[in-house]
Amino acid sequence: MLPHELQNIVPEPTPTAEIFQQHQIVREFYDEIKYRQEFELYCQWYYATAQQHQQELQKMQGDFNIFGWFCRSRQKN
Repeated sequence: MLPHELQNIVPEPTPTAEIFQQHQIVREFYDEIKYRQEFELYCQWYYATAQQHQQELQKMQGDFNIFGWFCRSRQKN
């Protein structure tokens, strides 16, 4: 057999460095997707919590301030 005929019989070794590089790129891509999804969920939670706090603040501003009475009565004495 001639050397060029052996090339067809024996498969070429796979370039492992290229495979690992592709694997690393895919891994980084999926990590980025996961990070962005988690960040989006955090932002949604944050805005919902902020809106709830704003509603609670507006409700509290309309409430009667009993604590203020106690503070005023102490200051007069």
